[in-house]
Amino acid sequence: MKRTTDIHQPGPRAWLGLAVILGPVLLVAMDGSVLFLAMPKVTEALAPTADQALWALDIYGFVVGSLLITFGGIGDRYGRLKLLMSGVALFGLASLGAAFASSPDMLIAFRALMGLAGATLLPSALAVLGELFADPRQRAQAIGIFAAAFAAGFAIGPAVGGQLLSHFWWGSVFLVNLPVLVLFLVLAPFLLREVATSRTGRIDVLSTVQSVAGLLLTIYAVKHLAAEGWSTAVAAVGVAGLAVLVWFVRRQLTLEHPLIDFKLFRDRVFTVAIITGLLPLAAWSATAYLSGVYLQSVLGIPILRAALLALPGALLLTVTCIVTPMLAARIGKRTALVTCHLLVAAGLLLLLPVASSGGVGWYIASTVLAGVGYGISFSLVAETAVAAVPAERAGSAAAIAETSNELGNALGIALLGSLSVLVFRLQGPDLAGTFGETVALPGLAQAVVDQAQDAFVTGLRVVAVTAALLHIVLGLLTLRRVPKSPKSLEDEGAAGRGGEGDRPEAAGAEAPGSGGEREAAMP
Repeated sequence: MKRTTDIHQPGPRAWLGLAVILGPVLLVAMDGSVLFLAMPKVTEALAPTADQALWALDIYGFVVGSLLITFGGIGDRYGRLKLLMSGVALFGLASLGAAFASSPDMLIAFRALMGLAGATLLPSALAVLGELFADPRQRAQAIGIFAAAFAAGFAIGPAVGGQLLSHFWWGSVFLVNLPVLVLFLVLAPFLLREVATSRTGRIDVLSTVQSVAGLLLTIYAVKHLAAEGWSTAVAAVGVAGLAVLVWFVRRQLTLEHPLIDFKLFRDRVFTVAIITGLLPLAAWSATAYLSGVYLQSVLGIPILRAALLALPGALLLTVTCIVTPMLAARIGKRTALVTCHLLVAAGLLLLLPVASSGGVGWYIASTVLAGVGYGISFSLVAETAVAAVPAERAGSAAAIAETSNELGNALGIALLGSLSVLVFRLQGPDLAGTFGETVALPGLAQAVVDQAQDAFVTGLRVVAVTAALLHIVLGLLTLRRVPKSPKSLEDEGAAGRGGEGDRPEAAGAEAPGSGGEREAAMP
């Protein structure tokens, strides 16, 4: 006899819809890291300054992270599928513009536009996905695949970029987006349905402007001071940026519908989870970018081989994302999170023996060991954050968790990248602002090249040690702040949810890319 629950089983249309959604999601994540190995080629073609090179890398992540929650609310009010289709079209146009950018400023502008489009895609894609799967367990399974694809995009971005650049010019790393996006626009109207809109609350435009302006002004000052040294005017810009961020936080605490619910940070488990979402991605993005430059411009390794060297760590990171939920169920979330931070720290410290004369083996060992830690982090952050808050605030918690991931990716390049620039400026030959600009100068003596390479490697080591120490501190904080029992986090969440415990429905709010409100897709 056919079981009654079979009526809830998704048909081929639902799984095809999932496959179509995963394409843009993979691209949005991949474009956060695809330039890591491509930057030496971009530097040769466009000759960006130190500031411009860092902006080209991280403006994408800043825009995505700053606007995720805003576009989550916009999608709830005006239709998720409409916003998703518009975002995919804009992402394609911006990718095309970035591919043919003829100056650093043009590349930065199109990367920012890609970030804006990416911010529309992630929350809307997950909401539309939830509409395809009526059964909560099947929905949770689909969202797990969504989360794994998102993490895989971050991990394989450098390798994909390297493979493309071994055959084509640097703009190919953006043109590869177009076939996937066109296929989505053709198939989505037949496979996906609109999500019912919710018009509660309003979009606070001032909060959005505050968050974006405060971040960009502050990071601009940090980058400029690291690359060029002290300037009263730039320091004033940094102070203004910090003041705007403080104003932003104070405003959120007074709004009925805040852009970011900072009251959630009163929960110690939630706070640890959000920091865990930010710091590992910051460390990963900074070291992945600097290591790509090290392999190509210091060791002289061809870009195809550099891409292949990055694959073991990327594959292990992706596999870890998939198996971590089962592992955490056996050893407990606290143990898994502490293990994550210790593995990342140990992997980063394996970069200390690298030198301008060699260090490929140490690089591979570092990416493999740290990759396991990164995978644990990417997999557990949103789940831990959501489990720590009442059910009615799960959408806000998941949105903040995803925002922490995107901002971590951008802040790693901005802050840790600026630290490496500062070290190079202090120890390098003082001929140009960055390593790439220096070695591109004509007629350099070998001694000057050696000094520049050694200074760059020192900057890489300083970044690795700094990030490793931060992970050790966060691991100790996790030991103190996160409950010991494997069930403690679920019990805390159950208390806030009226005793419902670890519901399958709650899993629907635990994956990356949730955006803001999820009620329409995940009751």
